[in-house]
Amino acid sequence: MNIAQFREHWRDWLMLVLGAWLLVSPWLLGIAGAESTMILWNAVIVGVAVLVFAVAVLRKTQVWEEWVLLALGAWLILSPFLLGYAGVTTALWNSVIVGLLVAADSVWSLIVMLGHGGRKTV
Repeated sequence: MNIAQFREHWRDWLMLVLGAWLLVSPWLLGIAGAESTMILWNAVIVGVAVLVFAVAVLRKTQVWEEWVLLALGAWLILSPFLLGYAGVTTALWNSVIVGLLVAADSVWSLIVMLGHGGRKTV
């Protein structure tokens, strides 16, 4: 990959990093215990989904993939409250911050794509 390709796809690489972070964050943040099964599975399932869609976007960007990533970001923001783990501060902030980053990244990509006739450009 050359520098021009990286500049064009840096947001997609960021999304890949965020998905990977979600996968490992329960263990790195110490919230993967038996009492936090819901937190663990939410992070793992959403992390895998973000990774899969980030890879798909890196291969060939489609507008609907960015909409799915936006929905995943929104889910991450809401999930601590909907799944009942808002009282676990570390898990709450991890979910909300990563959710905001995923959502903001996908909104930015959508603005760029829709502003250029559906093609992703810088």
